Amino acid sequence: MAQSSPGRHRPLCEIETSLADGRAVCLRTIRPSDEALIRDGIAEMSDRSRYLRFFSAFREPPDSVVKRLSAVDGHDHLGWGAILLDGKEYPPIAAAHAIRLDQASTIAELSIAVLDEYQGQGLARKLMAALLDDCRDEGIDCLEIQIMGENAAAAGLARSLGAKRAATLDSVQHYHLDVAKTLARLRGVINVNEPS
Repeated sequence: MAQSSPGRHRPLCEIETSLADGRAVCLRTIRPSDEALIRDGIAEMSDRSRYLRFFSAFREPPDSVVKRLSAVDGHDHLGWGAILLDGKEYPPIAAAHAIRLDQASTIAELSIAVLDEYQGQGLARKLMAALLDDCRDEGIDCLEIQIMGENAAAAGLARSLGAKRAATLDSVQHYHLDVAKTLARLRGVINVNEPS
């Protein structure tokens, strides 16, 4: 999520795109210096969305959560954020992360959050396309997703991207997403480079 002072300079944008309703957004890689924006974004989530994303009812994000989400290194932890290009404040509105299970693994855990007001606008798919492009480049070929049983929207998105549900004994749904196949499904969502 881009670092900027409200009302001053437009943030440096890696991918400028728009929501389904035409509002302009900037997608860019998350940086360790984005802690404040991550904290602000989590605080702006509705209580329900925060619970569905973090499996917790906290109101203020714990420092450990903010530090973990900002610890993006471009290899073991990949992250993309979205900010609204509204000409005023450039608020953070969404983020997606892929965190490798261990340093030797080609599997990473996927998480994504979009503020309620911006859901249903195609933003999750755009973030996924950018994130999965980086995953492919960094040798991550499978993403694991954990979704609460009551989160029908997230489960629907996972299935629409080709994720396969794994059998589990708990109330959390576990999915596996093939990076290459999902990138093929997302071709054209944003400009994603083809593998050479």
